[in-house]
Amino acid sequence: MAEVTYICKRTVVSTKPVQPGKHCSLSVLGHQMEKNHVRMVYYYRWGRGEGEAGEMTKRLRESLSEMLTHFPIATGRLIKNDNGHWMIKCNDAGVRMVEARAKGSVEDWLQSVDREKELKLVHWEDMLYKPYFWSTFYAQITEFEGGGLAIGLSCTHLQADPTCATMFIKAWADTTLAHKMRAPPHFHPLPPRRPGNKIPNHKPYTSLINHYKVLIHNSTAFAQAKHTTVALAFSHHMVKACMGLAQKSSGPSPSPFEALAGLFWVCVSKVKGLRNGLVNMSICMDTRKALGLDRGFFGSCMVYNKVDSEGLKEHELSQAAIAVGEVVAKMDVEGVMDLIEWLQHNDSQSPPLMNNDLICSSLEAVDPYSIKFVEEFEPVRVSYYVEPVFGIGQVFIFPAPAGEGLFGRVVMVTLPEDEAVKLCEDELILQFSPTILMGVNKNYA
Repeated sequence: MAEVTYICKRTVVSTKPVQPGKHCSLSVLGHQMEKNHVRMVYYYRWGRGEGEAGEMTKRLRESLSEMLTHFPIATGRLIKNDNGHWMIKCNDAGVRMVEARAKGSVEDWLQSVDREKELKLVHWEDMLYKPYFWSTFYAQITEFEGGGLAIGLSCTHLQADPTCATMFIKAWADTTLAHKMRAPPHFHPLPPRRPGNKIPNHKPYTSLINHYKVLIHNSTAFAQAKHTTVALAFSHHMVKACMGLAQKSSGPSPSPFEALAGLFWVCVSKVKGLRNGLVNMSICMDTRKALGLDRGFFGSCMVYNKVDSEGLKEHELSQAAIAVGEVVAKMDVEGVMDLIEWLQHNDSQSPPLMNNDLICSSLEAVDPYSIKFVEEFEPVRVSYYVEPVFGIGQVFIFPAPAGEGLFGRVVMVTLPEDEAVKLCEDELILQFSPTILMGVNKNYA
């Protein structure tokens, strides 16, 4: 018998019809992510005592329908506007929901879960030749026979980024718990540059623009290797130690993201066999804060930028962290607006498939472990993916459960299988004693 049994797939629609003729435009940053999609899995221990099998799934299905009233962009379908760009026709077509059962308990599952098993908990379908009938959002509810539940969500990155997907799950949880959202979504275009705030004689941030030029002009698909994912939990004290090791004696302390990004940049370069220098790396940042957007803004707002590795030594963690910090500092409102304006004026009908670099994404803005569908139960584990994975690999850095402290972080790393094994054996990473949550040889923890 299969570990996961799929019971049914159905369409869930909102409880109230949307305004006729309503359309939603998609951000120019979202257009660049057309070929990618986001997947997330949230695990909860509750399940026992909730009644017969399927009772909790029914409750979640009903609350999802109630919540979707506020998300017409998720229940709509893709069409193209007069300029050939995708937009959403809000036609109440609904989202797809998969209902499933899994053997054992959620604790049993988490003891042996790997990338391949986990992706069975989050349904996804690629868009084929009929986009108008294709659902851009998929939810999967998997009840564990021995107790516990997994909630999977996937969506096109064209429409939403990991921050939006987390917001979607949060709204669903709030609706299930209290029939009310704490932070309703807002659908509006990215803001234009404020004329009064423009720096005199401002020179566009060409490094960021040039990076996107390269992505667009080299948008052919790379050969996809067999990848695996490892997840490591770093406590507050572990991250503080990493920040201390990454700090130059005379310089400012790096942020948790900068220190951990530098750490994994160095260690992935080693497992790739580089003796001199570091692998090519791009960082991915949520630019909502830089653009002054409210917390409820719904749309793709992630920006990629190349980190300059020229002259860096392989084992110099401090140099790597400084290089990451320099790029993060340049992705301010002026730099991001330069990119947005360039993308708007240089219409590309061939969006890239994210590049062959090591991609290191900051999800510092999300707070996944605070999301509760039942009052006394927060998630016991959360995973994020952006698919498909090509090239060198991916790193996601996001907050750990509150019990791990202010600087506690979870790092998910996706690499070819043999390299993932070596990464878990790396002496520099083991120096910080992270807990290996998922992947190869969890006994290293």
